[in-house]
Amino acid sequence: MSAIPSSPGAHAPVASRYRWIICALLFFATTINYVDRAVLGVLAPTLSTEFGWSEQDYGVISASFTLAYAIGFLVAGWFIDRVGTRVGYSVYLAVWSVAAAAHALAKSVVGFSIARFALGLGESGNFPAAVKTVAEWFPKRERALATGVFNAGSNIGAIVAPLLVPWLALTWGWRTAFVATGLAGLVWLAFWLPVYRRPAEHPKVSPGELALIHSDPPDPPVRASWLQLLRFRQTWAFTAGKFLSDSVWWFYLFWFPMFMADRFGVDLRTIGLPMVTVFLLADVGSVSGGWFSSSLMKRGWSANRARKTAMLICALCILPVVFAPHVEGQWVAVWLIGLAAAAHQGFSANLFTLTSDMFPRAAVASVVGIGGFAGAMGGFFMNLGAGWLRESTGSYAAMFTMAGGAYLAALLAIHLLAPRLEPARLDRADAPA
Repeated sequence: MSAIPSSPGAHAPVASRYRWIICALLFFATTINYVDRAVLGVLAPTLSTEFGWSEQDYGVISASFTLAYAIGFLVAGWFIDRVGTRVGYSVYLAVWSVAAAAHALAKSVVGFSIARFALGLGESGNFPAAVKTVAEWFPKRERALATGVFNAGSNIGAIVAPLLVPWLALTWGWRTAFVATGLAGLVWLAFWLPVYRRPAEHPKVSPGELALIHSDPPDPPVRASWLQLLRFRQTWAFTAGKFLSDSVWWFYLFWFPMFMADRFGVDLRTIGLPMVTVFLLADVGSVSGGWFSSSLMKRGWSANRARKTAMLICALCILPVVFAPHVEGQWVAVWLIGLAAAAHQGFSANLFTLTSDMFPRAAVASVVGIGGFAGAMGGFFMNLGAGWLRESTGSYAAMFTMAGGAYLAALLAIHLLAPRLEPARLDRADAPA
């Protein structure tokens, strides 16, 4: 490890900042993750016309992804906790990259549903691996900011997709869009595998940085199963938050292009700027939400007060989205949804960080897996319900009404289940919750 040699009168060793290089890799992986899942949403109006899909057909295809994503979370956290982030991340990213490219072979609702299901299984490993990596590489006071930074990749991916995918589809056909974006993950693996090691094993981490990373009290040497984790109110607090908030995010991701096409006549050539605007705002919200709670903690606020204050502000900013399907101007709707997307990501950055606030590093990926399963199941029901509601009512009003109130409900559930964000005592995992 590199450090300045100590000698009489010498300054203290300079801390390296290699943890932020690791965070950058997480950011790019999350970007690729969201590009791959967003391609179908961008192409949905075009593919619906080419293949004659109904709203319910598209709802089934979208729900196939979220169902597999939920199933994948049942094992993703467990697998990554046991094999480690380096190997676990590599396996999941390789699977989702191949599945994303395989969409080019689909020719029917069944074919697209199978490809989406495989993509969902692979992509389920991204957030358990990324959150566990942050827990390994960052002290608690920096984790919300680091989570906000890597989680911003989800918004960058959602921005890149409407800029890149229409150009690929209009130039070389829609199948090329799936293949090109799918293979980007294999490029990321070429950087991840040579670079990643745990902090204590990494030659570019200085003693000063290692001391900073390990500045929190050591975690207890425990390993808890899913059944043991489900005994704790802290697990259910995170799970409830994910179920209620993630369902809304899935709706934005898969249905925003369809909403804009149905409500304002936006097509493949003109969807880019509205989508870029929404997800650029979401990017700002992700980093700002993580920074805000971290800055409050640096001022002496408790993690409980800082996280929940940030989440309450985000939840209140989401309420105006209920008016989006009723406004007449296209850009009024875009800005309302963009504000809600920004607030969602700020909420999400703090929600993810709750796991490392309440659980030791060895259990973080498993808890994220449990919550991710719940969030993806929320998305599954939201996608099926959106297709049915759209065909039945001819309107998106019900979906946006649910979207507006979901976050206050989520925060209330979190506060009731974990009023002080007290750490889960995994050394007493056999005791009643």
